[in-house]
Formats: sequence, structure tokens, C-alpha cells
Amino acid sequence: MKIDDDLKQELVSRARELGFDSCRIAAALTPPHAGKFHAWLQDGAAGEMQWLERGEAKRSDPQQVLAGARSVVVLALNYWQGDAPARVNEFSNGRIARYAWGDDYHDLMLDRLRALDDLLRDRGGKQKCYVDTGPVLERDFATEAGTGWHGKSTMLLNAELGTWFFLGEILTTLELAPDPPQPARCGTCIRCIAACPTGAITEPHRVDARRCISYLTIELKGSIPIEFRHAIGDRIYGCDACLDVCPWNRFAAVSREAAFAARPATTAMRLRDYLALSEVQFRELFRGSPIKRIKRRGLLRNVCVALGNVGTIDDIPALERAASDGEPLIAEHARWALEQLHARFAAVPNAAVSVAS
Repeated sequence: MKIDDDLKQELVSRARELGFDSCRIAAALTPPHAGKFHAWLQDGAAGEMQWLERGEAKRSDPQQVLAGARSVVVLALNYWQGDAPARVNEFSNGRIARYAWGDDYHDLMLDRLRALDDLLRDRGGKQKCYVDTGPVLERDFATEAGTGWHGKSTMLLNAELGTWFFLGEILTTLELAPDPPQPARCGTCIRCIAACPTGAITEPHRVDARRCISYLTIELKGSIPIEFRHAIGDRIYGCDACLDVCPWNRFAAVSREAAFAARPATTAMRLRDYLALSEVQFRELFRGSPIKRIKRRGLLRNVCVALGNVGTIDDIPALERAASDGEPLIAEHARWALEQLHARFAAVPNAAVSVAS
């Protein structure tokens, strides 16, 4: 099949019009790290993310995702919103990963990928579009396309966007000229490895998800292992520790996408106020947000852990109510938090601290 350079230029131009910060092409070949991905799964480093194992064969072979695939269109969208908003009060608001401050990127990006799909379909192509959830080793294809390079944290790095961008992919049966990869530019830097609170980056380019705070606060459905609870600090959804320290982020510019702007619910609420949310209130507050995926039980579990780490005496009544929550997962973590506060303030004169049974 003849490579259509005019189509590629039209595709790149249309992607820019849709707001994407990068549109590059990789050949739909076996991903370079397919073997390492298999070994990582075999080692159990994916934790409870069984969906990765179920899609293992497809992730290692684009032809199993889309028969006749020739090219992978890799799109990048900047979500950097600048520094965190100033605290609105003296209480801890909890930390949420920057990517989840605003609207859910899955829906926003998929709508735009479908617009590019329409363009390619008009030229006779068959496509599959994915944003994060598809059976695609997206960072491999993004590296092959030159969207960035593999950082030692396993995050993709870009010289202009730093680490603050989402990826989307379109597998197509059309043959488009691939773009050259970028050289890796991490050098001897290991700041991301040193910054990880739980030691989840066990060696350069390898993360043990079972230790990762993003996994523990988002993907893990059950109880957070006690050994990691203190390291979580005030984080209640995800972790940006390895991203925050990356020197390449000094070049990051604020995103043009208003949908990723911070919501009050993600940057201005007191930790204890989350504990008062009913199921209905939770769904309403986080409508259209990535945070909705962990449900009330997951978020309040995380909030309890954070309060156990940074809470004050004034947070005890909210935790005592949470310790009687009808959801056992929340109640368990609330009791743990109360134990932490009891131990912390037991020696403080006139500090009335009780622990719910």
C-alpha cells in the first residue's frame, strides 16, 4: 500500500485544530517492550490489575487488536495547570494527582479521536481508538513515534511538555510514514527514583505497582496495606511525586484546555468534609471527573488514611462517624486513622481524643 504523505499532513493539521499538542506516527509492529511486559506480569508486579493479564496477547500484537493494522497514530494532550491553587484555609485539603483536577480526559480525548477516525475512514481506513483503557502498550508506540522517551520512572518524557500530558492512540489499516524516535535524555538523573515515597521504582524503567501510591489509592479495591499508609501522607487520589521532581518539567507550559482546570472539589475541600458525602452527593460532586471511578468507598478510604497522617483533633468527630459507616472498607480505615490521632495527641495536655471501637 502506498504511503499517503498528504493524508499525514492533513491528519496532523486536523489534530492541532482539535487541540492536541502532538500527533506522530509509529509502525504497527510488535512493541519493543512486549517481552519485558510479559516478565513484569509474571513477576506479579501488576498487583490486582487482572485486566492487564487478560489483554496481554493483544498488547503484544497490534494485529490482534485490529487485523491489517499498519500504523499507530499517537496523540498527546497537555494537562499542566501550573502550580497548585493556594489553600483556602488552614486545614489540609488533601492532594490529588494533577491529571484528575478537572474533567475526565478519557471522554474528552475519545471524542476528538473519533473526529480523526472520521477523516481516516473517509480515506478508506479502518480504525480502533483508545485512551488509556485499550489493549495497547501506548508508551512503547509513543516512544517509537518520537512523542517522547521512556523516563526512569516509566513515565513518558517530552522536551516541551515535560511529563504532564495524556496519550491517545488510533490504530489504522492505512500506511502512514512513521516519525523518528527521540533520543533518551535522562542521562544520569535519578530524581524520580529517589522521590518515590514507597520505593515503587525498584530500578530504572521498572515500577512495582503493588508499592505505587497511584495503584494503592486508585486501582486497589480493598484495604491499603498498613506498611504503606504513612508513606501516602495527604494523598487521596494518585501521586505526582516522581513527576514533580523531573527537571524536564521546567519547560512545561500551561495547557490550553480549559476542561482540565481545577475544580473546588479536587483542590479546595477540607479532608474531613469528604467524609460527610453520601453516595448521591459523591456522584454529583464528581460527575465528569476521573475520581468517580474509585467510587465513594475508595475515596473515603483514602481520605481516612490521609487524616490518620495529617489530621488534627478537630477531625476526630468526622472520623468517629466514619468508623460507623455502613461500608466496612471506610469504617476500617477510619478506625486506623483514629488510632493514629490517639497516639499522636495522647501526650498533648487537654487533648480529648477518643477512638471508636
